[in-house]
Amino acid sequence: MSAQDTIRDTITQNDVVLFMKGTKMMPQCGFSSRVAGVLNYMGVEFTDVNVLADAEIRQGIKDFSDWPTIPQLYVKGEFVGGCDIVTEMTLSGELDKLFEDNGIGFNKEAADKIREANA
Repeated sequence: MSAQDTIRDTITQNDVVLFMKGTKMMPQCGFSSRVAGVLNYMGVEFTDVNVLADAEIRQGIKDFSDWPTIPQLYVKGEFVGGCDIVTEMTLSGELDKLFEDNGIGFNKEAADKIREANA
């Protein structure tokens, strides 16, 4: 199976996927840590894919999304963005709406606390 096939299968079989450096419990870069931290804090169930464990996946995800950086967040098979976009969406409430619209469970109070802390 090619890296592209593996990526496609992963994002279609899981509602929320974060391609990141490291794992959700042990991120290996600050940007990955920030996005995983937001998702963990908000109680979002997500699949983490450690791109450091597979060079083909690491390059393959960049080609797949036509996005040059990692982390990359996918919701219901759709590319959402990287760290800056996820941060902006969290602070604006757009991430809440995306999760609500797609039936993704999350802790609204936790999301509100993130916004309050960054106001």
